[in-house]
Amino acid sequence: MTPTTASVPTLTGWRDWRAWPQRVRYAWRRSLRFRTLAITLGATALAILVAFVAMALAIQNDLFESRVQQVQGSVQRATEATQRTLNAAQVEGDAVALQTLYDNAVDAMSRQAGTDLIAGFRVSGAPSAIAPQDVQRGEIAGLITPGLRAAVQRDGEQRWWQSIALPGPGGGAVPGVVIGQQVEFPEVGAYEFYFAYDLAAEQQTLQFVQVTLWLVGAGLVLLIAAISWVVLRSVTVPIAEAAQTSATLAAGDLGVRLPVRGEDEFATLGRSFNAMADSIESQIKELAELSLVQQRFVSDVSHELRTPLTTIRLASDMLNDQRESFDPTTARAAELLHAQVQRFETLLTDLLEISRYDAGSVQLEYEPTSLAHLAEDVIASMQQLAEQHGTDVRLVAPGGYSPVEMDPRRVRRVVRNLLGNAIEHGEGRPIVVTVDSDQHAVAIGVRDYGLGMSAADSERVFDRFWRADPSRKRTIGGTGLGLSIALGDAHLHGGTLAVWSELGRGTHFVLTLPRHGQQLGGSSPIPVDPGDDGVSLDDLGLTQPIAVFEKGDRR
Repeated sequence: MTPTTASVPTLTGWRDWRAWPQRVRYAWRRSLRFRTLAITLGATALAILVAFVAMALAIQNDLFESRVQQVQGSVQRATEATQRTLNAAQVEGDAVALQTLYDNAVDAMSRQAGTDLIAGFRVSGAPSAIAPQDVQRGEIAGLITPGLRAAVQRDGEQRWWQSIALPGPGGGAVPGVVIGQQVEFPEVGAYEFYFAYDLAAEQQTLQFVQVTLWLVGAGLVLLIAAISWVVLRSVTVPIAEAAQTSATLAAGDLGVRLPVRGEDEFATLGRSFNAMADSIESQIKELAELSLVQQRFVSDVSHELRTPLTTIRLASDMLNDQRESFDPTTARAAELLHAQVQRFETLLTDLLEISRYDAGSVQLEYEPTSLAHLAEDVIASMQQLAEQHGTDVRLVAPGGYSPVEMDPRRVRRVVRNLLGNAIEHGEGRPIVVTVDSDQHAVAIGVRDYGLGMSAADSERVFDRFWRADPSRKRTIGGTGLGLSIALGDAHLHGGTLAVWSELGRGTHFVLTLPRHGQQLGGSSPIPVDPGDDGVSLDDLGLTQPIAVFEKGDRR
């Protein structure tokens, strides 16, 4: 049996991106190394992705919360120090003094809070002649949402914050945070102050951390891929060697062995495999020697029996010629002796032929021969036997007249055997012999309409000494080796001998031979299945005429 080897996708095939899905599916089905590596890398990449995303989010939240807490503390310290100063101040209705106090308070809060982005708005809407005007440094008034202002105005003791986007360099935006807090001024009431901080430094830190995480993750995936490749290769290479060695051993090379390295499990497997191969080789050699002895025994016995058999046959011929002068009992005995000696001689001839097949010493003698004319000769030579069985043999030959290189003696023997079996098992019904050809092959089919065989019987019909119905006796002296020899003759010619049979529909044997110098390929010129589903035993009958086919052009 020829070992089946998996084809490896070439580099050229992988360059065609349109073929990637198909090749990936092929590699997934056929390569344990690829499948394991893909699963390992996929699971590793997913685990690293989940872990690094979680780490990045945690770092981002921690950076943001730390920065918010830091600026809240700065705002708290700045507003508390300013409030103490304002509580101790005495303005006594002086608008200039109040404005100076307001400006000093704004400067102090900006300095202590650590930001130049500050805005202040009077909470009360009641008119006042001495109340300082709203202040805005850094154009942040438009970034403060109404919701934040409402929260700051509602609760003067609480600090409120909100994330915003601050204008960045080049027209972009940077993340930021704004914190609102009320401050109480003497004689004019509360003012709401807002302090804005940009988080550009934290954003850069976060980007650096994320880039570092992704680079580390990619490096880990590549490292794990390399480690997995090395580990898988150390595992799959011995498996591939074992598979290749098994295929080579199955192909008939009994001397192949697995290399054994080390003392691990693969070494144990290699030693066990080699021990098994040694045992198989030893048993096959013993069986081959036994088979050779049996072949020689059959051949030698067959040869040795021919000399005494010749003497016995001559004696039986003489007794059979003189049987009319014997009494009826002796005459019948002489007749039976003559028939069985002839059968014994035929059996010896078949045994010798089988032994030549087994020994591989059969040589064909090619001659240009017309298969159609050969079929006509065989039908004519077996016409008397067909008449004895009440069988009508018809030849349908639309082709097969041109000479083809074959061994005519062996092909004639095949056709005689097929036609003899059809006559014996055809139940007296008509037999159709078809000859046809095409540019590659010639074929002959023998179709009878007897009882037929089951599918199980059809599979064993070419076995030696096998009979579909052992209870039925042979009427034409067959040896049980005819179909085996016929199959061997077909194979020697590079052809085939196929059979179709169904119970109640008969049997159809088709011998197909290639033209000289050509390989037998494609279908036979004669289909094995005749396809006459509408014909039954009752419809055909013993005298049902068969449609006469006109002979076509002789190919």
